[in-house]
Formats: sequence, C-alpha cells, structure tokens
Amino acid sequence: MSDFDQLRDRAIAIRQQYDKLNEEQRGRKWDAKDHAMGFVGDVGDLMKLVAAKEGVRAGTDIDSRLGHELADCLWSLFILAEHYDIDLKKEFERTMDYLNKRIAKELA
Repeated sequence: MSDFDQLRDRAIAIRQQYDKLNEEQRGRKWDAKDHAMGFVGDVGDLMKLVAAKEGVRAGTDIDSRLGHELADCLWSLFILAEHYDIDLKKEFERTMDYLNKRIAKELA
C-alpha cells in the first residue's frame, strides 16, 4: 500500500469517526455539501494564514497553524474524492502529466 493510499484510508477512518459524532450530536452525518462547505471555510482560513506568512496580516504561531490548515484541506479533498468516487491519485497524476506537457510545449 502506498503512502497516498495510507493517507486516504486514514482520512476516511477519521470521517467515519466524525459520522458517529455528528449522528450523536446533530442527528445526521455530514453529506458532500457539508464537507464542501467546510473545505471552503478551511481554504478561507488558509488564505488568512498565507497573508500572515507573507506579512500582510498579523498572526501568531503561523507555521504550525499553516500546516494544520493545509492538512485540513487535504483531508477535505480525500473525503470529497471518496464521496464522488474519484480516484484522486490517478487524477492527480493525469493532471500533472497534462500540465507538464502543456508547459513543455509553451517553453519550446
């Protein structure tokens, strides 16, 4: 099993724990829309931390918080890909191949 697969499987296991917690506390699991909205919130938080890292905003413990938000965003991507039955590893590799060819063509 690859590192990627291990990360994906861990993300899914955490989502399953959240499913239990949300059922207990809210009476329902999060659906893809809820996860997508959470992802948007995480991207907003990430942007604030990037601005702080670049000196545009004030902040404390930025490196640690930046790492946390990047991990939150990655978790959301794994969960959304799983929900929509997207092979994220395959799509990432396909997209990187496309970008590599496009950039090489423009540089030629």
